[in-house]
Amino acid sequence: MARFLILVGYFELSMYLQLSGKLDHYINSHYSYLAYISMALSFILALVQLTIWMKKWQFPSHLSGRIAKLTSPLILLFPVLVGLLVPTATLDSTTVSAKGYTFPLAAGTSKSGQSEDGTAIQYLKPDTSLYFTETAYQKEMQKELKKYQGAKELTITTENYMEVMELIYLYPDEFMNQEIQYTGFVYNEPNHSGYQFLFRFGIIHCIADSGVYGLLTTGNNQTYTDNTWVTVKGTITIEYNKTLEQSLPVLHITEAAESKEPDNPYVYRVF
Repeated sequence: MARFLILVGYFELSMYLQLSGKLDHYINSHYSYLAYISMALSFILALVQLTIWMKKWQFPSHLSGRIAKLTSPLILLFPVLVGLLVPTATLDSTTVSAKGYTFPLAAGTSKSGQSEDGTAIQYLKPDTSLYFTETAYQKEMQKELKKYQGAKELTITTENYMEVMELIYLYPDEFMNQEIQYTGFVYNEPNHSGYQFLFRFGIIHCIADSGVYGLLTTGNNQTYTDNTWVTVKGTITIEYNKTLEQSLPVLHITEAAESKEPDNPYVYRVF
């Protein structure tokens, strides 16, 4: 009976996340079909367990391994309770401050690290090279780059945010003559006086590989507080950053205006 209740709980949790719109806080929204499959399997397995329990109830047998039977349902029940009872929090600049950020040592490679709380450090640049061979990765990036070459203006949207940010860090020279516009939330890092980061939290596949992605910006006469959502326009230059010990693409702002936080503040990588 316990297994039936737990499986029903998983089914209800999946349905709750889907109907409440919170599922995209945990996985890439383009993989939401997996949640439907999980929901269906949980429901089917729950019916199977109910059938087994009813047969055992009609034809009782000797119980063995009582401790294992008691503890295993509790282990399975824990994530259901967490999903239903723990509120879903949207990541913001407070998360950036707590976890920190770093930058890949070289194009196509990444430097992973641990923050003081033992969790993974966030990245400035989306890095999908881990999901390709080196040759395939270069081909994929060159293919995506062609979509943006030659245009004088480039608007970074929710749909192409992760793709364009990865390309800007890989090929900054290709974007230096373009006027770039995008929206993000402000993060003020103490070691970057006169500069502000403009970020969005992105998910490549699931929350486990999420990160904070965006550009260092300067040139704006107005200084915004953390978590202020701003839409900016500007041009890219390449500057050496002493704090991160790396040359970075920096957006020199020509226009800026406060904007409303998107209904879904997360962005996702589309392959």
